[in-house]
Amino acid sequence: MSTSTLVKTLAIIPARYASTRFPGKPLVEIAGKSMIQHVWERAMQTPSIDEVLVATDDQRILDAVEKFGAEGVLTSTEHKTGTDRIIEALSGRSCDWVLNIQGDEPLVLPADLERLIQKAVKTRDTKGATLIYKITDEAELHDPNVVKVTLNQSSQALYFSRSLIPFPRSPQSSNFNAWRHLGVYLFKRDFLLRFDQWSQSPLEQTEQLEQLRILENGETLLCVEAENDGVGVDVPQDVALAEKLMKKQRL
Repeated sequence: MSTSTLVKTLAIIPARYASTRFPGKPLVEIAGKSMIQHVWERAMQTPSIDEVLVATDDQRILDAVEKFGAEGVLTSTEHKTGTDRIIEALSGRSCDWVLNIQGDEPLVLPADLERLIQKAVKTRDTKGATLIYKITDEAELHDPNVVKVTLNQSSQALYFSRSLIPFPRSPQSSNFNAWRHLGVYLFKRDFLLRFDQWSQSPLEQTEQLEQLRILENGETLLCVEAENDGVGVDVPQDVALAEKLMKKQRL
């Protein structure tokens, strides 16, 4: 954990119980521990994170979190997004940066979280940053559940889409890269609070991607390449794959 008094980073892990496709998934056991414990441990292993908080809408998750020694806070059941839940959990807490780590990302690498924080803090005028990973699987290019992002020359997001971007007019082009967006965000505290005041934007509503609200309001989002693409646990079938990959990581 960071001992720096200059920059304080608070990691908040939003975790809701009533997932449509996988109810109770934060508590599912993966390799002998609940998924939410794996995510918390990855955050705790990240040097530049000063404090880790789990924000949940369910007493069962809060009880489990406190049992393995983490700090948790009970939030409203009415929130539509994880960002909304984080905003409530952030109330009354001081920090410079807020790291949003989804509660269904048990394979996120501490090294990638650290890289994201270091890059954002050292890049001038950065208010928000996120992780990306180069797509090498052809199927992911056309999968609407895999969110793609295209970048400018300063590694800032130009656009996020469920469609393939950019479209390779000449597939043999040697400079074609497609990037997958990973659901880990880092925001300056005051910027996150300002984001929360903006109405949902047209492109956000069209693609169902809340990060587009940032771009539509004329702000930027720095993109940082991750070493590991991880696996989000969305349905019960993902648990076996997560366990398999976790054994390879040996963390």
